[in-house]
Amino acid sequence: MFSYQFSETHEMIRQTAREFAQSEIAPSAIERDEHSTFPTEIVKKMGELGFMGMMVSPEYGGSGLDAVSYVIAMEEISKVDASCGVIMSVNNSLVCWGLETFGTPEQKERYLKPLAMGEKLGAFCLSEPEAGSDATHQHTNAKQDGDHWVIDGMKNWITNGTSADIYLVFAQTDREKRHKGITCFIVERTAEGFAPGKKEDKLGIRSSDTCSIALSNVRVHQDAVLGGVGGGFKIAMESLNGGRIGIAAQALGIAQGAFERAVAYSKERVAFGKPISELQAIQFKLADMSVKTEAARLLTLRAAVLKDNHENYVKEAAMAKLSASKAAVEVALEAIQVHGGYGYVREYQVERMLRDAKITEIYEGTSEIQHIVISRELLKNM
Repeated sequence: MFSYQFSETHEMIRQTAREFAQSEIAPSAIERDEHSTFPTEIVKKMGELGFMGMMVSPEYGGSGLDAVSYVIAMEEISKVDASCGVIMSVNNSLVCWGLETFGTPEQKERYLKPLAMGEKLGAFCLSEPEAGSDATHQHTNAKQDGDHWVIDGMKNWITNGTSADIYLVFAQTDREKRHKGITCFIVERTAEGFAPGKKEDKLGIRSSDTCSIALSNVRVHQDAVLGGVGGGFKIAMESLNGGRIGIAAQALGIAQGAFERAVAYSKERVAFGKPISELQAIQFKLADMSVKTEAARLLTLRAAVLKDNHENYVKEAAMAKLSASKAAVEVALEAIQVHGGYGYVREYQVERMLRDAKITEIYEGTSEIQHIVISRELLKNM
């Protein structure tokens, strides 16, 4: 049975994240979006607050919090700037979680600790030019050479790609075994032959950096293998299951932010002699926006609670991401409509929220992939 109740700790995290987002992130959000500027100092401060390793054990520099806390903080950060939200999400959900779950004690000490403390930044390198939704067809390959592995290939759409210090790189080590022959390697940015490309010029989340990464004869010691040879696909899929909760929370934040701006504007804007919030056409829009946002929030919290309870949350995480990403796009679009012409200009921010929202329907599993995941889990368990 699903139930949750916010604790004093949860409310403290919400307040801390909200105040930080308003005071530290909001002032530069428009300018960073316009110039595609990575929020280096903001990310550093998020690390100091414990937001970059929220669910990591304090033993390894993390905050030791639950997934519900993570959802709360992600929503508040993303409500102001989804670019900061996705940077935080990748480091928490995909990189730190994978290292803590599958890493050796030595790997955790060397890599997880600085990532969780915000001293270093992580990236997750799974997608390729010809391996997006179908992650089984990895063309990047790694060949053993004594006590080292030599990695060659190209990775695509890598969030934090030009700014990260530590990368989880997935490569084919035994092509005949297909997905069971994929291995995950921990690669440091300083490795010879490791070359991030130029930042992509994107529609949205422009303050986060996304790039392709070329790997040419990148040599890593066998100690850099995460989770054992051939265990990479399992790491990738399980990481993405948790990552979908993070992206759902990001999308939820976008929807909530757009909704709040629409409500505030509707009370200020006067038409036909009264605030437009008194017009039924606007009231119905606000009602629909609120319903979509609250439904997404409940699904996202449900997935987080199941994760915290160590129950199967694969279907619920997919449902949360599918619902929240759709809500983000639809609510942001309606927020522009409520603002009228003002919604079309940067100053009022809702146009950025719409641009930021669209990617949540694509990365960490497209909406189409979420339908596959949900239906597969339904048919398997009923």
